[in-house]
Amino acid sequence: MEIKVIKLRNKKINCLVKTSYRAKYIRLSVYLDGRVVITRPFFVQEEEALKFLKTKTDWILKKCNSTTKNDYQEYIKYKKAAYNLVKKRLDFFNKIYNFKFNRIFIKNQKTRWGSCSHLGNLNFNYRIVFLSPDLRDYIVVHELCHLKEFNHSADFWNLVKITIPEYKQLRRKLKSVHLF
Repeated sequence: MEIKVIKLRNKKINCLVKTSYRAKYIRLSVYLDGRVVITRPFFVQEEEALKFLKTKTDWILKKCNSTTKNDYQEYIKYKKAAYNLVKKRLDFFNKIYNFKFNRIFIKNQKTRWGSCSHLGNLNFNYRIVFLSPDLRDYIVVHELCHLKEFNHSADFWNLVKITIPEYKQLRRKLKSVHLF
């Protein structure tokens, strides 16, 4: 692993170049703290990987500008509080539903309040801590019900309705709340 200083449109970017024996493709990541990481398969020359990186200049600069340090610090500051809140509400509602879930993750997502994976992991946006209790509960129940119905069918909404009968109003209300 080696850190390279790359110049993209007069902006210097620190880029960590990694070599992987398992990777099949060049992979590019921009993290919340501003780190840029390019992972190259062992059979791809470093020069070729860096050439690929330069073709992604617009995307990299956009990501670097949208992930500010303050945003990352806020995420770190509220991540634990969000986890505790979500865990408490999941425990409360799951006494009714009794669904099995795997892990809870708190993320800094730009477009989602929550999600449920096929592995039974429940993901929530840390900004859930800033919402009113009724909206928090709606999000928690929504994701919890996806453990049984991995869709938005009538059966899914009937599950949500068991504990959140006013889910339609809350859903409309949540759509008016912007993540940024």
